[in-house]
Amino acid sequence: MTGTPSLPRVVAFSGSAKRPSRTRDLVEAVAGELGRLRRIDLRVYDLVDAGPGLGATLRADLPLPAARLVEAIEGADALIVGTPVYQGGYAGLFKHVFDLVDPARMVGMPVALTATGGGLRHALVVEHALRPLFGFFAAHAAPTAVYAGPDDLADGAVADPGVAERVAAAAAELAALLDVSRALGAGAAA
Repeated sequence: MTGTPSLPRVVAFSGSAKRPSRTRDLVEAVAGELGRLRRIDLRVYDLVDAGPGLGATLRADLPLPAARLVEAIEGADALIVGTPVYQGGYAGLFKHVFDLVDPARMVGMPVALTATGGGLRHALVVEHALRPLFGFFAAHAAPTAVYAGPDDLADGAVADPGVAERVAAAAAELAALLDVSRALGAGAAA
């Protein structure tokens, strides 16, 4: 007897310390495009969902809100991550969340990378900071990363056609990586 395969669990995580944020808008844009391409079980989290005290905790003593966020990331079939750029790098608490993630749970996980910043000089954060971070985890990052500056998003939506093209490309690549990942997982389970 074969059952219907479950929908892929996709976690979209915005590393912004405030809500609403341009970072969440960008993460949700990629998630929305992915959802247009295929049915998914989507969960969206912000850094604030980890609760207070995140920066002063270790894995062994995670408060419940932070533990739920880490468990969601570890249990995902795919991730869409985004960080605001601070002084040329990803947000410190964004990185701390991933310091708490079990690296073995990220191996082979499809990931779409996004970032928001104050101008073009921040655009390479996705390549020089996020891609190596997820390379450490042996995750499969989509080839197209998405960066949005202050004029690229308006009223909670992507306003720049070039950024919209990158959002569409990243979502399509994430969908393809998700298909491969699930096929490999089904093959290993057989």
